[in-house]
Formats: sequence, structure tokens, C-alpha cells
Amino acid sequence: MIDEIQKLLNNYHSWLRDKTSLRQVSDWVEITTPYVDRHNDYLQIYAQRRNGDLVLTDDGYIIKDLKLSGCELESKKRRDLLQMTLNGFGIKLEEEALVVHASSDNFAARKHNLLQAMLAVNDLFYLAVPMVASLFLEDVTSWLDLRAIRYTPKVKFTGKTGYDHLFDFVIPKSRTQPERILQAINRPSRDTAQAVVLAWIDTREVRPPDSKAYAVLNDSEQKISSAVVDALHNYDVKPVPWSERESVGNELAA
Repeated sequence: MIDEIQKLLNNYHSWLRDKTSLRQVSDWVEITTPYVDRHNDYLQIYAQRRNGDLVLTDDGYIIKDLKLSGCELESKKRRDLLQMTLNGFGIKLEEEALVVHASSDNFAARKHNLLQAMLAVNDLFYLAVPMVASLFLEDVTSWLDLRAIRYTPKVKFTGKTGYDHLFDFVIPKSRTQPERILQAINRPSRDTAQAVVLAWIDTREVRPPDSKAYAVLNDSEQKISSAVVDALHNYDVKPVPWSERESVGNELAA
């Protein structure tokens, strides 16, 4: 099993390296990554040397795109949720741009955090405004509170590779249940499932050996693909469709 996981990690690193390209744009370097947004476009970030450090930014792409799609972030609840998400990755918001400063030593980790923040913010806030009444993460949080399930929100773990991974909820170990890690997926897809799987693969070796992972999947607007469910099952992440959340209520509350 260790050899299989090591092969997966090696393949992931090779894919990340081979699918990344660079282009000079004035005094910035444009970095095109293999991660895709909801338009299926590759995410791009920009790097510039400034006062001996490197500045990395999305140049405002994520926030501007959400606003153009009709998703405003003006309410206090949404602004607080945005700030909490960015804080978890160590990312600052400068006007509408997501920004992080890096050194040569921590460039890889900071670049990784910026990309994960871009994906997290996009997934957190992209709403079909006329159809969706509330944020999915808010719905999950409200359900946990209603069921009196103890949890710590937005917990970051450093994985075996040294990369940080932010999980939506961690339920501590009890007398009858091990530590449980929950990730809410607003738009279940191959890419979002793969992101959770890779984060869990990298993280579980540094967590207690009996820790469990759950992915809460929003099936309110679309049917969840069997490929998504199978991908999660194959790597010991328990898929929980939102419509079937009560099936795990007792084991999470225990």
C-alpha cells in the first residue's frame, strides 16, 4: 500500500511539473497551472520580485469573476467567511486580488496555498443566485450545530509532503469514535474529488491511524456522478450526499 501511495504522489508531482508553463508579461511572470476553474480554464497566477521577496497574486481574477457571475460578496457573513477561508491559507486580500509573499525557500508551499485558496474561494461562493438560497458550507455548519455535533472549523494540517491542507471541519476523538475529518464539496466533480483524495492521502499518515475522512457532497442541484463516489471510496474517503446526511448523523455526533 505504501508503494502504491508513493507512486501516486510521484505521478502527481510529475503531472504538476509537466503541465505548468511560464510567460513573461512586462515585469511579471505569468504561471499557468494545470488546475482548472469552473469555466474549465487553467488557473493563472503572477509572480514578481519585490524588495528581495516574491509577490504572488491572482491579479483579482477569482473575485472579479464571481462578481461578473452575479455573486456579490458584500454581506458581512460572506466577507467574514471569505476572510476566514483566506486566513486558513495565509493569503491576504488586497482590494480584489488574492496575494501572498514568498521567499525562495517557501515559494512552492506559498504557490500551492495561493492556488488552493483560489479554488476554495471559487467553490465556496459560486452560486446560481436565483436558485440557491444559502451557501452550502453554511448549510453544513447549521446541520452540525442542529445535531449538536462538536467540531472545529477550518483546520489546517501539514501533510507528509510538507504541503498544508485546509479541511472544513474536524470532529475530535471520543470514547467510541476516532478523529473525523469533514470536507464540504459544493460542486462534486472529478477535479474536486481528486483534490480531496490527494489532500487526504498526504495528510492521513500524519494523523492518528484510525482517523476517518468524510466528503459531504451537495446533490441539491445535480446528481452526483458514480465516478466521484467511486474515487472517494477507493481512497477511504466516505462520500455523504447532502440528501443522505442523516445516515451519518449518529456516528459524527458520537
